[in-house]
Amino acid sequence: MAKSNTPYLIVEGLAKHYGDGEARVQVLDGITTTVNRGEICVMLGPSGSGKSTFLNLISGLEGADGGTISVGGCKLTALSSKDLGEYRRRELGFVFQFYNLVPDLTIKENIEVTAHLSSNPLPMEELLRSLGLWEHRNKFPRQVSGGQQQRCAIGRALVKNPGLILCDEPTGALDYKTSKEVLELMERVNREYGCTVVIVTHNAAIARMADRVLRLRDGRLAEDEVNESPVSASKLDW
Repeated sequence: MAKSNTPYLIVEGLAKHYGDGEARVQVLDGITTTVNRGEICVMLGPSGSGKSTFLNLISGLEGADGGTISVGGCKLTALSSKDLGEYRRRELGFVFQFYNLVPDLTIKENIEVTAHLSSNPLPMEELLRSLGLWEHRNKFPRQVSGGQQQRCAIGRALVKNPGLILCDEPTGALDYKTSKEVLELMERVNREYGCTVVIVTHNAAIARMADRVLRLRDGRLAEDEVNESPVSASKLDW
């Protein structure tokens, strides 16, 4: 599916702090950016720069102190708690560093759990085959590799057929070879299903596969660049 020049994620003046008085920490300070529909966006920055907080805000898990967030025409900062729940259910898929799979459910069942949240889920068999998990569908997470567990986590996010997939250090717990395989899978998921993907990572090399690169420093956007010539994930090296 071709990428679009249509703005999909629009963030304006986004601010967030924790604590009060002398303990107050300004985690995000006036972030403004736009990610187009179907883009892969990579956000870089050291620990404490505000990357995870940014994900929490655009996922509706936390509220902002100031600014606005719009996803697919839906203004998150104007939604009630109930409507935010519906937004996460309808529009959002999340991939975590440590998989967060249910250990007593099979690979297939871990994905089916979120399929039931969607009114338009992807076909289960097609998805399992696309992820390379069909032969492992009846195994439990402890019976498969870390890379296969992360593939399951991606499937769990993708099966809802969301417009936006948020990835928080998706390769952080994986070795080099498996990291490359997971990034290639994310690239293929983006291409075949047309979802917008935001990847938060410490690994600057991953930015080479992105359509857009954001770099946070001390809660502010130090870089917001369009990558005119993204490379295939298979060609990344670090």
